[in-house]
Amino acid sequence: MPASTLPDDIATLKRMLASREETIERLLAEIARLKRWQYGRSSERMVELMGQLQLALDDPPVPGQEAKLTCAAVAPAEDIAPEIGETAKVVPLRRKSREFPAHLPRETIVHAPADCDCPECGARMRMLGEDVSEMLDYVPGYFKVLRHVRPKLSCGRCAKVSQEAAPSRPIARGMAGAGLLAQVIIAKYADHTPLYRQAGIYRRAGIELERATLASWVREAGSLLQPLADAVGRYVRQAHKIHTDDTPVPVLEPGRGKTRTARLWTYVRDDRPAGSRAPPAVWYQYSPDRKSERPRAHLTGYSGILQADAYSGYDAVYPL
Repeated sequence: MPASTLPDDIATLKRMLASREETIERLLAEIARLKRWQYGRSSERMVELMGQLQLALDDPPVPGQEAKLTCAAVAPAEDIAPEIGETAKVVPLRRKSREFPAHLPRETIVHAPADCDCPECGARMRMLGEDVSEMLDYVPGYFKVLRHVRPKLSCGRCAKVSQEAAPSRPIARGMAGAGLLAQVIIAKYADHTPLYRQAGIYRRAGIELERATLASWVREAGSLLQPLADAVGRYVRQAHKIHTDDTPVPVLEPGRGKTRTARLWTYVRDDRPAGSRAPPAVWYQYSPDRKSERPRAHLTGYSGILQADAYSGYDAVYPL
């Protein structure tokens, strides 16, 4: 503060000096607390605020004026420690309105006044406009029951009874629809959710599905998908060049209470780096061991380039 602007009254100067000292002590304590938070989860949010506090020490307020911190990139006060929000008043920036994707379904909730008459004069009010705000919410996936109704028709003259044939099911006489089977398979292999956890998730929705039932569905679904897997294998082996490798897989051994090591063999067709426009594909094969007869059986009839590591089991695949 320039000396020319200071008052000549000694009592006023004393009050200003006392206020200045009090402000400095408060800001120093604030900086000390922020430094303790500097290496915490919100340390990046504190950098700008600490700079503002340091600047405030250079120009303390005069008596009767409250210390104000203008923050250009500081988190709102609720994101900072409670004791910090009590001492330093943070002015949060107004967040930019976020637009949600247009394809999301919208549920409109109208909050209309219970009475459309003016509370002052009792006249009928007309609509002036409306304010619309959107929130993003989540509704967990839900089950549904497909009721297949097949009416029976009877001829009154010849007593002939006619009825449409029952639609086919993914699993014969099974209660699972195609969507439920897809959910179980994707959750197990893509989302890595074991069947016992899935059973618990479904139980919270009021659906009792035993783990053994889910395991049976997985086995049956594997049979349904086998033609697709065979088609992928044929496509991969049509390539001039194949990349291959194997990885260990722990497998439960029934009756012994322990696991054994099996193998998952991977065969990749991908010539995009060489300018090919053929779609890439991966073909997986499982085996309970790592014997050389496994890749030899997988690549029966294949003729081309095989890129593999130095595992000796591939020696039987390469011609002498």
